[in-house]
Amino acid sequence: DIPPREVERIEGLIGHVAGMKDAKFVRNGKEYDAATAAKFLRGKWEARADEVKTATDFIEKIASASSTSGKPYLVRFKNGKEVECGDYLKEKLAEFEK
Repeated sequence: DIPPREVERIEGLIGHVAGMKDAKFVRNGKEYDAATAAKFLRGKWEARADEVKTATDFIEKIASASSTSGKPYLVRFKNGKEVECGDYLKEKLAEFEK
């Protein structure tokens, strides 16, 4: 079982992703909108729930890279800048804690 505080933190990250209307999410070379990316992350979390005990586990095991190809997930911002999704979500998680 995941502690309620960790579930809240993971839900916060998924909610943040869902709200990123000006960003695209790149998975295995294909671009997705924010709502699709959030739905995908939630589904992957549900499928691999036994591996996730903390928000950090969620970022590292679910939201950082494709379990199929090993390629990192990317966030592509409106200005064209790309960052690795795992790094971006680690920053967001740190901001939640402030």
